[in-house]
Amino acid sequence: MLIANGIEDEDKWLAEGIAGIQHSAFYLHRALDSNNLREALKYSAQLLSELRTSRLSPHKYYELYMRAFDELRRLEMFFKDENRHGCPVVDLYELVQHAGNILPRLEGDTFMDAVEFVLQNFAEMNKLWVRMQHQGSLREKEKLDKERNELRDLVGKNLHVLSQIEGVDLDIYRDTVLPKVLEQVVNCKDELAQYYLMDCIIQVFPDEYHLQTLETLLGAFPQLQSAVDIKTVLSRLMERLSNYAASSPEVLPDFLQVEAFTKLSNAIGKVIEAQVDMPIVGAITLYVSLLTFTLHVHPDRLDYVDQVLGACVKKLSGKAKLQDSRATKQVVALLSTPLEKYNNIVTALTLSNYPRVMDHLDAATNKVMAIVIIQSIMKNNTCVSTSDKVEVLFELIKGLIKDMDGTSTDELDEEDFKEEQNSVARLMHMLYNDDPEEMLNIMNTVWKYIMAGGSKRLPFTVPPLVFSALKLVRRLHGQDGDVAGEEVPATPKKIFQLLNQIIEALSVVPAPELALRLYLQCAEAANDCDLEPVAYEFFTQAFVLYEEEVADSKAQVTAIHLIIGTLQRMNVFGVENRDTLTHKATGYSAKLLKKPDQCRAVYACSHLFWVDDQDGIKDGERVLLCLKRSLRIANAAQQMVNVTRGSSGPVTLFVEILNKYLYFFEKGSPQITTAAIQGLIELIKTEMQSDSSTSNPASDAFFASTLSYIQFQKQKGGAMGEKYDPIKL
Repeated sequence: MLIANGIEDEDKWLAEGIAGIQHSAFYLHRALDSNNLREALKYSAQLLSELRTSRLSPHKYYELYMRAFDELRRLEMFFKDENRHGCPVVDLYELVQHAGNILPRLEGDTFMDAVEFVLQNFAEMNKLWVRMQHQGSLREKEKLDKERNELRDLVGKNLHVLSQIEGVDLDIYRDTVLPKVLEQVVNCKDELAQYYLMDCIIQVFPDEYHLQTLETLLGAFPQLQSAVDIKTVLSRLMERLSNYAASSPEVLPDFLQVEAFTKLSNAIGKVIEAQVDMPIVGAITLYVSLLTFTLHVHPDRLDYVDQVLGACVKKLSGKAKLQDSRATKQVVALLSTPLEKYNNIVTALTLSNYPRVMDHLDAATNKVMAIVIIQSIMKNNTCVSTSDKVEVLFELIKGLIKDMDGTSTDELDEEDFKEEQNSVARLMHMLYNDDPEEMLNIMNTVWKYIMAGGSKRLPFTVPPLVFSALKLVRRLHGQDGDVAGEEVPATPKKIFQLLNQIIEALSVVPAPELALRLYLQCAEAANDCDLEPVAYEFFTQAFVLYEEEVADSKAQVTAIHLIIGTLQRMNVFGVENRDTLTHKATGYSAKLLKKPDQCRAVYACSHLFWVDDQDGIKDGERVLLCLKRSLRIANAAQQMVNVTRGSSGPVTLFVEILNKYLYFFEKGSPQITTAAIQGLIELIKTEMQSDSSTSNPASDAFFASTLSYIQFQKQKGGAMGEKYDPIKL
């Protein structure tokens, strides 16, 4: 309540003062209109008497002062207009002797008088503001704080007025304004005032002036009190200069001329040296701002960028891994800035101090930075094209590809771990070179790092490396052995040897299903390269894994179908090798745990003996053998269901076999006859009409659709229609 009443009283006193000024101004203007200079001076004195009060706060008093000053402008204009007042200079001199308190406010002939007046006002107000910081009792604290804040604003307004005075050009600013302002800032030795005033200087004066007086301005920073938040002020200065450089390419030569980077870099070094208690986050923040400035002004000077990173390394050297989250965040910003500017990790890889900065991050933040690097590569579709650069890159992201600082993969969140490793896997597809030899070097480099990553990472990192190698194999198709007596560095055989080593490493995981898939992929690539021994070896490895490592029944079903599908596409094998592999495949198919799985795998093997290519195998006898065998297994499965459940199971397996019969019938296998198809149709109908049969809508619909297809072929006519015609539905 007391505070509210105080504010109301102050507003009342201000209103009274303004009313008094307006009253005196009214008579002042009348006197001037009648050329009565004596009366004008009289009322001017009355007007100024309203300023003799101590009841107003600095802010309110300033408002009253400016109102009085504005009213006196008319008297000033009257003095300057000799034609109007018609008084000789001697008479004017005689009159103003009686108005000593008015004349000092009017006698400025040049803008320099105004500059000197504002500078003097600035100095006095600043001294008063500093004194007020250390005065007053606790009981008056709130009121005094309000008055200090108002006075602080007035101090800042003086600097703003200086920047607006017409005639204050660069020379005046450099020679007069800035030295005197900085003298006051340094000598006041008050941390609050120094911070506020340095910030005001940076904000109110033009960027061009800052650039041309950079050495003078920067020279004041080391002289400030140690508690001043210099990093924020310096950062704002560099931000303004960065924006100034970005505003127009025409100003860039000025930055070079004044050697802005060197001056800023030296100033930051001196500030950090002078402020021995500056937290590490403050120093790194300064380097972030300097780096941002450098990338705006000198984007082509990678040596400057590396110099900033090197200065940060020097500051961090001899210290433990960063634990301060704010400092860590600033280091991440420091490392991310070049990536955002150049949009190309290859540029960052040329900076020798870049990995040295990363070495000071803790394990968790190192991973964060590694993810940022990978995301930058993926976003900008950057290709890393040499083994040397891949080496540097993998050193940067080593936090993702191996355990750091004694941490174990067992301690990591499973989802986070998977996402990290998937990021590394995506990265591998961005490593490429058109030269086969260099590409092989890249793969060897990657493999070296992958092997050091531990078994848990291999299922994520091995597959992309394998597929990159297979791409290279297909590019090299036709190249093998020596050329003109000289060894060719990269040949399909050599790459397949590397692939065999890579996939074998999965045995330590273990990941037999994944390894089996990759062996089959390699076998198919060897087939494309007409390398029968290599393809046979990969199939052998796949079968060994199937026999010894794949124990789960569902995994066995998936694996045998993969083997059958891959083997069906192979055309490189001779008769002996193909017979060996197909015999193995059909044998394993018949040994699956569940009868339905056996049935489906065995009829899938029929495709191994009928390949619909011009030179493909077409062994109708063995096709029929597979189909009959699958039919016997289906009958056995049906009987087992009848025994265990007391009713027949669905006829799905029979319908599936019928569709295989129809497929080979249309392909022209002479062993698949209409009689065999007819007998199978009747068998299915009999099973469906059996008293023990269980109705299954899906099976019924499947059979009905198959019969509709046969009917469609019968009605189509032509050669195919004639083939289907004997079949009775």
